[in-house]
Amino acid sequence: MKTNNLGFPRIGSNRELKKASELYWSGQITADALLTVGKEIRLANWRLQSQAGIDLIPSNDFSFYDQVLDLSLTLGVIPEQYAAFAKENSVLDLYFAMARGAQKEGQDVVAMEMTKWFDTNYHYIVPEFTKDQEFKLFSNKIIDEYKEAKAAGFETKPVIIGPVSYLLLGKEKQEGFHSIDLIEKLLPVYFGILQKLQDEKVAYVQFDEPFLALNLTDVERAALVHTYTKINEKFPQIKIILANYFDCFGENLATALSLPVHTFHLDLVRCPLQLDDILESNLLAETTSLSLGVVDGRNIWKNDFKKSVALIQKAVDALGADRVLIAPSCSLIHSPCDLDLETNEATLTAEVKQWLAFAKQKINEVVVLRNLVSGEITDYDQALFEENTLANDNKKKATIIHNAAVKERVAAITTEDSQRNNPFSVRRQLQIDALQLPLFPTTTIGSFPQTPEVRSWRAKFKKGELSQEAYDGLIRKETEETIRFQEESGIDVLVHGEFERNDMVEYFGEQLDGFAFTKNGWVQSYGSRCVKPPVIYGDVSRPQPMTVKWAEFAQSLTPKWVKGMLTGPVTILQWSFVRNDQARSVTCTQIALAIRDEVVDLEKAGIKIIQIDEPAIREGLPLRKEEWATYLDWAIKAFRISASGVSDNTQIHTHMCYSEFNDIIENIAAMDADVITIECSRSQMELLDAFADFKYPNEIGPGVYDIHSPRVPSRQEMVDLLEKAAAVIPVDQLWVNPDCGLKTRHWDETKKALIEMVNAAKQMRVNAETTITV
Repeated sequence: MKTNNLGFPRIGSNRELKKASELYWSGQITADALLTVGKEIRLANWRLQSQAGIDLIPSNDFSFYDQVLDLSLTLGVIPEQYAAFAKENSVLDLYFAMARGAQKEGQDVVAMEMTKWFDTNYHYIVPEFTKDQEFKLFSNKIIDEYKEAKAAGFETKPVIIGPVSYLLLGKEKQEGFHSIDLIEKLLPVYFGILQKLQDEKVAYVQFDEPFLALNLTDVERAALVHTYTKINEKFPQIKIILANYFDCFGENLATALSLPVHTFHLDLVRCPLQLDDILESNLLAETTSLSLGVVDGRNIWKNDFKKSVALIQKAVDALGADRVLIAPSCSLIHSPCDLDLETNEATLTAEVKQWLAFAKQKINEVVVLRNLVSGEITDYDQALFEENTLANDNKKKATIIHNAAVKERVAAITTEDSQRNNPFSVRRQLQIDALQLPLFPTTTIGSFPQTPEVRSWRAKFKKGELSQEAYDGLIRKETEETIRFQEESGIDVLVHGEFERNDMVEYFGEQLDGFAFTKNGWVQSYGSRCVKPPVIYGDVSRPQPMTVKWAEFAQSLTPKWVKGMLTGPVTILQWSFVRNDQARSVTCTQIALAIRDEVVDLEKAGIKIIQIDEPAIREGLPLRKEEWATYLDWAIKAFRISASGVSDNTQIHTHMCYSEFNDIIENIAAMDADVITIECSRSQMELLDAFADFKYPNEIGPGVYDIHSPRVPSRQEMVDLLEKAAAVIPVDQLWVNPDCGLKTRHWDETKKALIEMVNAAKQMRVNAETTITV
């Protein structure tokens, strides 16, 4: 019985990759220095897994930015807009330009579109395909990293996104074809990669085909059969592990089990019942193995060894131990690196810590589970089994998890709690009268740059090196300077800048009961952006106001309106590690009530515009369409509960980014936010089509510049985007704003971009007045 891992965190246990990448982008280290950091992380990861006892260790799971972008570069899928840049720059700089955009030495290219990786908070760079798309082997990364591992003494299993999933992850940049039509042109490049790996005597190759968890068409299923039949014909000696994760095979089960591969990987955390379906189907070939994903790769709770052993034993009894592999449910890039780094009990108590496992610990769980089932139990394994049993028992009995008052409040919710007093058509006129905003009102999404100084103040305050009074004084000064800049630049609806906040979820979790925190529990969101999700271990409630002090202070500085800034209940849920002993819908409703209390208090403090960000609404959508309605019902209701405690002339905003809205536009409208701001610049306003086709009734702010890129857009670029928006959305419904918060940007570029944004709005007002006059 073998142990198998699908992927390991590539950020480094101390975020070495983030730090090195940002130093390289700012010109402070060389490309060689950055490449060296990458190599050190890879070697450390291979060594850790080898020492733990993992048999099938992944390679090519490392990335300097994103694994989908890596594959696009490998396959030569480089949009034409980067051709000139590629001639004048290194492949590494081309790679980062595709991810982030670039402005250097007269060259100016925008970043490629970015969106969420299935239902996770990881973002990938969307491949772009044309009807006559050509593919070629442009990069040898897959082969090079296998050879690098082998030279270091590690036999690895290269991990590659499967050809069908790769095509389905992309976007057609022309009409008249479907990306899956390109499969015949794509396969020869995959064959070339496999030939090179075969020449290196690779034993196993892992193909990730996560689209097998989605609703596929007959054409897409046929493409899978064709692809893996051809691979098996050409490379029968390579053992192909076909990995599906995040859900069941569903109606794709028969197709999947017909594929001539060596091993199927199953996510038995998200879909434990599929093991019975497969074992009872009589469709599994007698020579095919199963990789059982029993250790949760998406959450941080300790595995329940007793339950997992029973599940594994069922497979062993049916197939034999030699046809069973033990694995995490999915790649561990969604988990923090190492629980051993959590040594501060003031941050994470021993009671909660005993229930957790990060990537390093999950690898050990995989090995222990193999030993427990195989009977090769050492004293160490036995001690871990007893410790695991005790921790899981303690969790069931823990008094800190349950709060009767919170449960009673959830049970008492009525329909009226999720309804505003009047429909938007009535509220809108009241808000127009109350707020007196111009056509094309300008605003930002909330945060402003958090400089090293701001972050150092927070660190010193937490260490006790700054008093509360001194810290507050520094934050007040930074807030006032930001308010003054916004006034001077002509922004209509201001924000306070959020300098007191570490993260849009962590900040709220720190002030809510039922949350715990880590010091080093970082996971990658995109590129160098890492987040540290809170841990929701118990019932959630708000003991006291969380944002009122700073919102009230900012509003006192200016006659202009200042938005109150909150994170919505679904996003707090999605971007936390959520308790697994209660339905997610119940936890989300608890959070919604806490946010509702904050919204009501902000209104009482004189804040007339309140933004409740929900960028994760679309992310939380189940992968299978038949499960959408249930999720959307409770998710939209949770948002409405959070927003519906205020009067009609208080304007509720929400924000969403990097999502496709077409399939859920009715549900977004059902949120009934007065204003929604969305990411639109990377897609050149394409995402706005869904709102236009639906005739979205409320106001909308399509982002006019990409804040995830360091480049400063021109006024004309933003005018061009706004004109595209005005062509499909009535001008009296349009707001002008960036794509997202400005926390990760620098002040110089932020000021330049926002001044251009205000000028673009002013030009649009003149254009609109001219049109009206004519």
